Amino acid sequence: MKIPKKIRTYCPRCKTHTVHSVTIYKAGKRRALAEGQRRYERKNKGYGSKRKPEQKRMAKVTKKVVLKLKCSQCGYISHRKGIRLKKAELVEVVRG
Repeated sequence: MKIPKKIRTYCPRCKTHTVHSVTIYKAGKRRALAEGQRRYERKNKGYGSKRKPEQKRMAKVTKKVVLKLKCSQCGYISHRKGIRLKKAELVEVVRG
């Protein structure tokens, strides 16, 4: 699906519709010293296998793509709920 690089939508900080630049949200790198990550590594440690069985087949064929919207006026960043897409492509929209 082709997604425009700029969308005019509501900004909660400006409380009005403004032009937002669109990017695709990507999760950041996991922190090794975070409590949840330490707990996960502690449970995985030892001679046994992984604590949860590895999935053989994926149940779904697509991932949910979350859009990150940045307001051009105030710089406020908000996320738009993910939609299932096989391929998301950001395109420049030319009008006229």
